[in-house]
Amino acid sequence: MMHLKAACAALLAVACTSPIAAQGKVDPISQVLAATAGNWTGKLQYRDYGTNQWEGLPVKIRIAVQPDGVTLVRSAAFDDGPKVGTVWITTISQFDPARGSESYASFRKGRELDTGTRTVAFAEPPRDQTHWTMVTLETRIDGNSPAQVRETTTRDGASMITLKEVNPLDDDKDEWLPRNRTVLVRSGR
Repeated sequence: MMHLKAACAALLAVACTSPIAAQGKVDPISQVLAATAGNWTGKLQYRDYGTNQWEGLPVKIRIAVQPDGVTLVRSAAFDDGPKVGTVWITTISQFDPARGSESYASFRKGRELDTGTRTVAFAEPPRDQTHWTMVTLETRIDGNSPAQVRETTTRDGASMITLKEVNPLDDDKDEWLPRNRTVLVRSGR
């Protein structure tokens, strides 16, 4: 009986340290991103620099987490007025916990494929899966110029706000300018 217990303990120790067991471990960023799955409604807002006010377009977003727990498919639809009509943007993203980064590909009719990789971190430790602030950062082309792009997403229960800011790299300033924000409320699973 003693040999059986020792054998079981050894087998359990090997199983718990195997790569397969390690794959079952879910990091906090993956957990909170997966918890955004569902339907959201709200506004896609842009800063009117003349009035310094936020102007918004109604938006509906559907986020689906894939079975791997780190890949998200996000479909967004907003009405861009009578000339353009409904605009659909579909983004597929995957978080890499080992690198602390998210790679994405974004599709929008009439535009080139938008791809990139950005770092992802919590601004502070999350309270739980529905109360947190996360910041992404990348360097990319924005408005035909190189820029740092920072998105700060704050989830507070059933609401989620993402502020996108840019810091142009060719203006010799270290100044973050608001580009747009998405203000959402969960509207279903």
